[in-house]
Amino acid sequence: MNETTQRPALPDHLSVDPRSPHHVAAVFEHDIGIRLNDKERSDVEEYCISEGWVKVPAGKTLDRKGQPLLIKLKGKVEAFYK
Repeated sequence: MNETTQRPALPDHLSVDPRSPHHVAAVFEHDIGIRLNDKERSDVEEYCISEGWVKVPAGKTLDRKGQPLLIKLKGKVEAFYK
């Protein structure tokens, strides 16, 4: 139970990309789960709970900077610690 008190609160908007202003390194020290429309997703790159969307890679497609091309999926978003 002591471990749960050390976990930081999950933000409303979080990104995996360290260059993003929405990246919080302390959160990624723990395993995070994301549910979109009551189905758990393991490929989420960015999410926003209040706006109800997640960004996931679009297959193996890359943008011109070599980063995965992301598509936005809308629905009910839940973030939790595993």
